[in-house]
Amino acid sequence: MIAVCPGSFDPITHGHLDVIARAAALFDEVVVGVGQNPAKHYLFTPDERLELVRETTAGLANVTAEPLSGLLVDFARAHGAGVVVKGIRFASDFDFELQMAHMNAAIGAVETVMLPASSVWSTLSSTMVREVASYGGDVSAFVPEVVARRIRQKSQGGEQANG
Repeated sequence: MIAVCPGSFDPITHGHLDVIARAAALFDEVVVGVGQNPAKHYLFTPDERLELVRETTAGLANVTAEPLSGLLVDFARAHGAGVVVKGIRFASDFDFELQMAHMNAAIGAVETVMLPASSVWSTLSSTMVREVASYGGDVSAFVPEVVARRIRQKSQGGEQANG
């Protein structure tokens, strides 16, 4: 069975990678959908985020990463996936993801599997990583080294992607 792990991954964190690796252990194939939300301001461009996801998941033989635009159910269908895997940290995540799961099931016959975040990463978010990094803080404990290096390069150059 093929599963999709969607997200914006700006940046991809150890928490994201934990969910992706656990999904890879449960499913034959996992396609990481690297999405774009027009309402968000990004640190990395879509191509940079896709590249970082591919680089950090390279050790997982049954994981691929692809750009995601449009409806998640259409992306899942295009990749032969009948399951969406979402990581859940808090009750608020569950409330939001349950609404999305019901909608995806109704419009695209896609099931959703919610994996609780591992306790070590349960309070980690990309938003917090970006915030700490924006003030020059060290985020290397929360992201793979290649990501930490790219964040430092962005911070030194004052770059920020906006969509």
